[in-house]
Amino acid sequence: MVNLVVVSNTRQTLREICANLDAMEESIEVTPIEGGLDDLANIPAHQDPEVMILDCSGGGCGQLERVEQLRQLYPDMALILVSENPAPDFLLGAMRAGVREVLPLPATTPSLAAALGRLVRKANGAERRRGRILTFVGCKGGAGTSFLAANLAFVLSERAQKVLLLDLNLQFGDAALFVSDQKSTKTIADLAEEIHRVDAAFLASSVVHVTGTFDVLAAPEDPARALAVKAEHVDTLLRLARHQYDFVVIDAGRGLDAVSLRALDHADVIYPVLQLTLPFIRDAKRLVDAFRSLDYSRDKVRMIVNRYQKGGDIGLADVQKSLGYAAAHVIPNQFDAVASSVNQGVPVLKLAPASTVSKALLDIAATLTDIESNNVVRGGWLGRFLGRS
Repeated sequence: MVNLVVVSNTRQTLREICANLDAMEESIEVTPIEGGLDDLANIPAHQDPEVMILDCSGGGCGQLERVEQLRQLYPDMALILVSENPAPDFLLGAMRAGVREVLPLPATTPSLAAALGRLVRKANGAERRRGRILTFVGCKGGAGTSFLAANLAFVLSERAQKVLLLDLNLQFGDAALFVSDQKSTKTIADLAEEIHRVDAAFLASSVVHVTGTFDVLAAPEDPARALAVKAEHVDTLLRLARHQYDFVVIDAGRGLDAVSLRALDHADVIYPVLQLTLPFIRDAKRLVDAFRSLDYSRDKVRMIVNRYQKGGDIGLADVQKSLGYAAAHVIPNQFDAVASSVNQGVPVLKLAPASTVSKALLDIAATLTDIESNNVVRGGWLGRFLGRS
């Protein structure tokens, strides 16, 4: 089943294109959207369309620069433009925007099938980055979520991976301070306020470049500006960032709201962070229950026990008994190394590479970077779908 989105300002054209797609023998799940490019927020967060048919008649595409931004948000998506009698200037502009299929209206079933076939031949053998999204969420305040998210992001970047640390603890986020003393000139709130301009270049100009492979997009300094960031903005940023980075590590803070839920929806892995005390176990149970109600798979959730030391009243076995999840990773309690790292704003791996905390973070990174197949997506999906590749 291929996810295909049809976008048109004209209801009749939308119906005709959808009817012609339904007439094809192949299995296609069609999502019709009546509107223009500004209405693409209606695409569900979990659904990255594999094909989009965009009606450009009557100025439905707006500026072709917007089409180019669209291709950066969905670089794996095949884009087909349809228009009434497309002029040579329009065709040239579409080519410059990266579009390779422009069809005249009416878009008949044979013309649509032929266009898909041509896209198959262009897609086969192509390689694109499709980074993994890792979302950290604290089971309770003071869990050490920001420290772990920031430091794991740095460790991953040291393993020759391109990594973005995204601070979604919007009101009181300070993840950047754990790994850098550089001052951010732009924050996620700035991008949210100009979301219509966001593309790869705009994102790159907004992050703090900590190293050549490690970037940070900071939370706003003013807690009031957190209101500028909406769930649909997170959709746009994560769809773009996934194709610019090998890993996007998110500090989602504590609590579930529309913004953090969207980060959890997009996540390939969710890391709830807890400590072995009764209040943490109680709140972790509530969080796990919420994950079940959201239909998150068990494989997606990996518990991290932070500041662990043997001999406490609550042990690792109690975590599995209470939550139904074993502790996937354990971070030892090594106060001196962590305190020095936090106070100096230097990653713990850099400051104390031999510490048990650094070793634990390296172990987590190893479980992620060994799965190379998730970092690159090869073309050929259309061919498999159509049976022609």
